[in-house]
Amino acid sequence: MSPITLLYETERLLVVDKPSGLLSVPGRTADKSNCVLSRLRQSFPEALVVHRLDRDTSGLLVFARDEETQRSLGRQFEQRSVAKTYTAIVEGIVTDNQRIDLPMRRDITVSLPPTYIVDRDQGREAITDLEVASVSGDRTRVTLRPRTGRSHQLRVHCKAIGHPIVGDPIYGNPINGERLMLHAHKLSFRNPATHDMLEFESPVPF
Repeated sequence: MSPITLLYETERLLVVDKPSGLLSVPGRTADKSNCVLSRLRQSFPEALVVHRLDRDTSGLLVFARDEETQRSLGRQFEQRSVAKTYTAIVEGIVTDNQRIDLPMRRDITVSLPPTYIVDRDQGREAITDLEVASVSGDRTRVTLRPRTGRSHQLRVHCKAIGHPIVGDPIYGNPINGERLMLHAHKLSFRNPATHDMLEFESPVPF
């Protein structure tokens, strides 16, 4: 597994590039203790979680180094003022840019792995903007900008429009050895200390 890459460090926050296949935070069992947070705390024992990426998603994560910064960054995520941009490769040919507005909830009929479904009646608001980048064969590269932050949102929304993300072990049709083709490649937010905008970009590995 690739190591995490520290992209930015100040006295108050850290930005890292997470590889696919590594948890953001520890799982519920002892065999799932290896994660970005535990690795980061080897050098920065004070590191605090602000947000997460799915295990199989790669890309940008920000961590706080004190509780005040954690609260400030958390508010930015809650208020949807953090700009997040993902690149994905999806199955099939997508022809149009679109806004996917489909409420979601946890699928209580499935215990493990945690699975989510579209539910227009009981789901929570979930909005994703999709922009077509290119088509290659029977796959489409897309840019995804989530306007809300639901668990598995991008993966569920892509499946819901008939174009699951390539390599998705829950919502797609994975080929052996093929990773989830989802990468958090841009992230911007206000520096809690200076209030200046910070913008980060991670090269797409696929």
